[in-house]
Amino acid sequence: MDFDVIVVGSGMSGGWAAKEFTEKGMKTLVIERGRHVEHIDDYDGENVDPWEMKFRDKVDRKTADSAHEIQKQCYAFLDSTKQFFVDDSEHPYSQEDGKPFSWIRGYHLGGRSLTWHRQSYRLSDLDFEANKKDGHGVDWPIRYKDMKKWYDHVEIFAGISGSRDGLAQLPDGEFLPPMEMNCVEIELKKRMDEKYEDRKLIIGRCAHLSEPQKIHTDLGRGTCQARDQCQRGCSFGAYFSSQSATLPAARLTENLTIVTDSIAHSVVYDAKSKKATGVRVIDAKTKEARTYEARVIFMCASTLGTTQVLLNSVSENFQNGFANSSGVLGHYLMDHLYAQGARGIMPGYEDRYYHGRRATGIYIPRFKNLNGQEEKYYRGYGFQGGASRKGWKDGMNKRGFGADYKESFNRPGPWTFNIAGFGEMLPDYKNMATLHKTKKDQWGIPQLHIDCAYGENDRTMREDIRDVSVRMLENLGLTDVEGYLDESAFPGIGIHEMGTARMGHDPDTSVLNAHNQCHDVDNVFITDGSSMTSSACQNPSLTYMALTARAVDYAVTQMKSNVL
Repeated sequence: MDFDVIVVGSGMSGGWAAKEFTEKGMKTLVIERGRHVEHIDDYDGENVDPWEMKFRDKVDRKTADSAHEIQKQCYAFLDSTKQFFVDDSEHPYSQEDGKPFSWIRGYHLGGRSLTWHRQSYRLSDLDFEANKKDGHGVDWPIRYKDMKKWYDHVEIFAGISGSRDGLAQLPDGEFLPPMEMNCVEIELKKRMDEKYEDRKLIIGRCAHLSEPQKIHTDLGRGTCQARDQCQRGCSFGAYFSSQSATLPAARLTENLTIVTDSIAHSVVYDAKSKKATGVRVIDAKTKEARTYEARVIFMCASTLGTTQVLLNSVSENFQNGFANSSGVLGHYLMDHLYAQGARGIMPGYEDRYYHGRRATGIYIPRFKNLNGQEEKYYRGYGFQGGASRKGWKDGMNKRGFGADYKESFNRPGPWTFNIAGFGEMLPDYKNMATLHKTKKDQWGIPQLHIDCAYGENDRTMREDIRDVSVRMLENLGLTDVEGYLDESAFPGIGIHEMGTARMGHDPDTSVLNAHNQCHDVDNVFITDGSSMTSSACQNPSLTYMALTARAVDYAVTQMKSNVL
């Protein structure tokens, strides 16, 4: 075999798998279905001012409607970033009637590590124990003590800025200095401490280099410049991505090979050895098929991408999908509850402003159901948001003329404060992804069919997020408070899809064991979002990184012992 390991996918998890394996001496092949993206050289939208773009960084409506019907729903989809989103017309999938699902994707080297929002939070035992305690989903086969070492490991390398806050539900980490709050956020933090014993307002923990260390500068990474152009790509390498961090580290070992424009079709299984022998791919341009072989395979193609490959990997031994003797592959699809919260006006501070465009906002960690079942719904939620001053755009609809009218656009408006809730979606067998029985993509691979919707618990929580948001902002002294709950926001738009190949103790009810290793085939591991047993309410990418580093360490130990 030419390779010790094949990693399918080059995004958040795939980049980490590549780095960890190559640094441990393993010849590693990374398979990426999309095009090559070169760090710095291929960040086409970087440093382009809005007035230099035809539609001021908006995507031409005709293009958006025809080619990006789904992708245009994403907050980060702009003229300067559209190259990092798929053309929906070229990459279709089907949805159950009456159950829209927004699958936000980017097919290129680095995947969504180039466009993520970089919020980085640890899960706690509150999250790892939740399924067992309330009976929704199977028990996680790991606890926080199993993950702490690996959270430390990935935070140090990635570079996570944040404050140490001493909260059991949101463990502290190995942080770089936190970003600064503005004057209104500092005041609201003070008021929250005075008015609430059960909740805290903290600065958002984010994968940005506020004070680079040698481990970062050795890779050419620099300090965050507060430009807020992150989804365009960052030549400074100031935010963590595969391009800026994990793949460069892997290349330094000379153990890395990358093939792009190579669509993973299926995992090849050998019934005699009861192991996977490789991955079959289709060339995206020529449509020719070829197979790569290796001792170990890591599936890191994103939750739905991995699910599609595994479901398509049928054989006499696995007639309903690879390593799927449990029958749960594709089921328990989750996303975070999204697009509900409140906003209001903060009186005063009209003589104050802020500088730069900070790369993170504030965070209010979960404070519901911390001590058992206290609410009419299970689990909980956290808030992300921030304070800012209204700018000249706010006056575009006001009437007027003359010098005074024009001068008014030079004066900022009042301070506003917005919080948006991210809630935990319960695992539910009925929420699933399958292969369509007749529809195929242009490479002959069955399209993914998604059947997913919010449940009663999810809807009840969304309403509580809105109502609690309003009461909290009013209690903090804001005026003109408005709550919102976007009924048109469906699963997927949170862009935190996970859970379709979950970890668990029992091979009859889960796909993976405590090391992200397939119960049925021990040389195949899955470490992207599909491995998640529950969603918690924190942004999940940091956990994907830690799970990946932990699984690689275990796999290498097994390989060196000739178990794998």
